Amino acid sequence: MAIVGLEHRILADTLRQAGLVQEAELERGLKAPPLSPSERLDERLVRLGIVDDEVLLKALAHQSGLRFVKLVPGLGDQSLSTLLDKDWARSHGVLPLYRVHGELTCAVADPTDGEHDIQVVAEKLDEVGNLEEVAGLSPVVRLVNFIVAKAIRENASDIHIEPGEDILRVRYRIDGMLRESMRPPARMAPAIVSRIKIMSSLDIAERRMPQDGRMQVMLDNRGIDLRVSTLPTFFGEKVVIRILDRSAMRGDLSCLGLSPRILQSMTDLVGRPNGVMLVTGPTGSGKTTTLYGALASINSIDTNICTVENPTEYNLAMVNQVQVNERAGLTFATALRSLLRQDPDVIMIGEIRDRETAQIAIEAALTGHQVFSTLHTNDAISAIPRLVNMGIESYLLAAAINGIMAQRLVRRICTSCRILVDPDARTQALFQSFHLPLTQVARGEGCSNCGHSGFSGRAGIYELFMINDRIRDIITTDASLSPLKKEAHDQGHLFLAYDGLCKVAEGLTTLDEVTRVVEMEQ
Repeated sequence: MAIVGLEHRILADTLRQAGLVQEAELERGLKAPPLSPSERLDERLVRLGIVDDEVLLKALAHQSGLRFVKLVPGLGDQSLSTLLDKDWARSHGVLPLYRVHGELTCAVADPTDGEHDIQVVAEKLDEVGNLEEVAGLSPVVRLVNFIVAKAIRENASDIHIEPGEDILRVRYRIDGMLRESMRPPARMAPAIVSRIKIMSSLDIAERRMPQDGRMQVMLDNRGIDLRVSTLPTFFGEKVVIRILDRSAMRGDLSCLGLSPRILQSMTDLVGRPNGVMLVTGPTGSGKTTTLYGALASINSIDTNICTVENPTEYNLAMVNQVQVNERAGLTFATALRSLLRQDPDVIMIGEIRDRETAQIAIEAALTGHQVFSTLHTNDAISAIPRLVNMGIESYLLAAAINGIMAQRLVRRICTSCRILVDPDARTQALFQSFHLPLTQVARGEGCSNCGHSGFSGRAGIYELFMINDRIRDIITTDASLSPLKKEAHDQGHLFLAYDGLCKVAEGLTTLDEVTRVVEMEQ
């Protein structure tokens, strides 16, 4: 713990500037009794209880422009001990910690010792073998593990590792919003990316083309699936890791936060023996979670449920799940044709993205199967003209479709720092235009539990468009958006904005959150 060869007065000045000792105590350490030439001031000060040894070292490290490291078992990489002469390292108090890009980092007991300069050969990272070696070094392994573990514990849905011209940025998507978490040394980027590629069985030699992979990790006795995507950018490969926590699955429809009216209608929809039910919304709006909730509501030993997904996000008990592999020729359409020969009762299609898939889904519904799927549209009603534009005959669509759910996710107000305030004039006028009562609104002040954001977790807002006989007639004669919306208004259909404002009135979220994801139309 001691610092060797440091002049007494230099040390005394350092301690004074850091405010670690009183002048009288320092003089006592220097003069009583006088120091011999071989005696060390730091040892005497610690022995007399004038200053703590760890605090002393932190001050000296700061003065030298170095970081203080408290040695614990396993801190250093033992495989690097062969790079230094053992006798020399022991006599000079040097411990190798890690090596990245040929640069060896060591812990030293005396930062003033001029014999600490150590040079090792720089490694050629263009060679695959060297990339594998660097990616396997303990500091890189620990850093990648730390990045992933920190993201999981902070309930992030995605990890973004982004190289810049001279920085490497790590951002987490938490509650739908990206937050910068850390900036590792930019020179570590190739090693970090290579380590992630090795973990997800990707080709570390391929750095010019995008790649997709997956891996599984265990953290706090939880199984976590990670989906990895790499993308070449101007400054290097960007990596995005999607976190799929199997323990976070919330169960059936009753766990989704649906209003009683929508929950009752959804329960009726998923209980029907045939027809198509769609869930619409942008990427990341929770569509797949809703479909899984619908499947969980009807999953039983006497029902054959089959899914086609890309990717398969969660494993469901007693459900036959097929993952699309377009490179191998297993597309949505190909898998669906095979599933129809597997005697299914219920089919879940991860996404309808082309005419062929849509046609098979409609035909399956018309031949006695129940079909669940997702579609990318801004609201529920827009799904009808979208499918017609794909090439589906309107009369077939009118006969097959039962209902369409649209949804968004908004951030929940943190319950630890939630307060009630009076609404402003704009908020009151908006609620009055929707004929909704409002006395107070909630907001989060920000605390350590929510990262001082005022939000923790997310809630869904929903819109359910039920297809009745009148709507079917309109679809058959004119499946454009305007007549469908007019009829929906006349029938008292409640749009996304209405459910969002209800969530604001309940104190679950804020008006700004709702207007961030939904247009305020009635």
